[in-house]
Amino acid sequence: MSQPTLIFGHRNPDADAICSALAYADLKRRTQSDAFQAARCGNSNARIDAILDHFGVGLPPFIGDVTPRLREAMSSDLVTVPPHATCAEALGLIERNDIQVVPVVEEGNRLQGQISIFQLGRYFVPSLGRAKEMRRVDTSIGSIVGALRAQVLHVENPDRIEELHVRVGAMDIRSFDRFTEKEYIHPEKSVIVVGDRRDIQERSIQMGIRLLVVTGGLEVEEKVVKRAQDEGVSLIVSPYDSATTAWTIRAATRVSKVLTETPVEFSPEETVADVQRRTATMGPAVFMVTTDEGRLVGIFTRRDLLRPSSTRIILVDHNELSQAVPGAEEVEIVEVVDHHRLGDLRTTDPILFINRPVGSTCTIVADLYRQAGLKPSREMAGVMMGGLVSDTLNLRSPTSTPLDEEILEWLEELSGVTGSELAEIIFSSGSVVGRNEPDEVIGLDRKLYEEGDFRFAISQVEEIGFGEFWKRADDLILALERSREEERLDFVALMVTDIKEQDSLLLVNGSDRIIQAISYPALDEGEVYRLNGVVSRKKQLLPFITGILRDGPG
Repeated sequence: MSQPTLIFGHRNPDADAICSALAYADLKRRTQSDAFQAARCGNSNARIDAILDHFGVGLPPFIGDVTPRLREAMSSDLVTVPPHATCAEALGLIERNDIQVVPVVEEGNRLQGQISIFQLGRYFVPSLGRAKEMRRVDTSIGSIVGALRAQVLHVENPDRIEELHVRVGAMDIRSFDRFTEKEYIHPEKSVIVVGDRRDIQERSIQMGIRLLVVTGGLEVEEKVVKRAQDEGVSLIVSPYDSATTAWTIRAATRVSKVLTETPVEFSPEETVADVQRRTATMGPAVFMVTTDEGRLVGIFTRRDLLRPSSTRIILVDHNELSQAVPGAEEVEIVEVVDHHRLGDLRTTDPILFINRPVGSTCTIVADLYRQAGLKPSREMAGVMMGGLVSDTLNLRSPTSTPLDEEILEWLEELSGVTGSELAEIIFSSGSVVGRNEPDEVIGLDRKLYEEGDFRFAISQVEEIGFGEFWKRADDLILALERSREEERLDFVALMVTDIKEQDSLLLVNGSDRIIQAISYPALDEGEVYRLNGVVSRKKQLLPFITGILRDGPG
């Protein structure tokens, strides 16, 4: 099953961001066969909780970052071998699966190393002048029997792992003796591969070699078998010719003797961009992905890192990347539903972009229900009404439009609650300023903006009266300054709106250019200003700030 398309409101979400995400996910599920999931990239607050609790709807899950991670790019369909597997088994896996590298794992999928087709090639074809290396094999008699599918006539200690050297006895007995004397290898480490040359068979047994392999599926005389038993020499019959048998015996080497013990490892939580930078100059073609405990969970190649992210997101109640979930610019944005100014969003392909000059995004989503000929459930109608009432201050904000009023009436009928009743529930849920720490107040409903190279943020909270604000004004000013310094912003402001009196106070910090151009009455010069009749950040305060930036003070 493919992962769902995630629907996000902005960072530091307000009620409209959360409620429109929930409602739009419900609408998409009812009108399309694909999967959709509402999500949030910031914390809830008392007013959001009051809306959702009243209608029995759960808070969307928190997803704080959608930056593509290695866990999405890696392959978790693993082909592995244990350390005791033979090179022949590893080669078989490489051939059958058309791969270059096989991870070597112990019990519990703990990564021990890796073995590649290139390592196996170097092992089977060592450099010139290393003839002994071409004949060496690190394995057990039991593994050789398995690799050859050999007939066992007699074996001693079949499971013991040991270093052995393979020779083919395809020569006269005198030449065999001279070669044995010239290149002395201890008999107990010798494997002799021979056909039906009885003299070589008997001389090998007389020498006390570790293993005698008779090739071609030939019958071995009873006397030879009896003598091998008496001398403690292992004796088997291979169905292959001598050359194939010798090669297959070498392929019975345990992979633990050939593997790379220190493969390059990455965490599944590393970002794809970071991994691309790190692997750009590395030699390996295939890389391992392991947990902190060393458990193998995936592998990847550089080509895997170039595939587009499979994460798809929809933005509601915003369209500026500075306000979007972190990582949004690295995944596919497929839709936007918003009621704010156009920001800096750019996409590779055309997308559905709905932007309407209304009081809330929930108004737009509710109207989309109507256009689709659908009625939301009582719960979802209440959730949308909560976002609408909160964002328009129950239609008292200057951002309110006739469509907001029309939609509110429709939602009241479906939810069984009036806008005034819901407003009382929302705005009496407690003082935002009084219930939260100053830093939290600044971050609850905060939006970042960019005008050219000028970066600034405006936070907004709604209160019933300014009593709690004045108690904590000094602490809020300090929190505002900290936020500007930490995020390296040019200017920051907190707009505290009295929803009953329809006035606001504005705390400011940063750019003298902006502060000196503020024409509203100063209650504390350079820090606090009274904004009579101003309640909308979007329609009243933001245009005032951007106008200063464009036109200059005065």
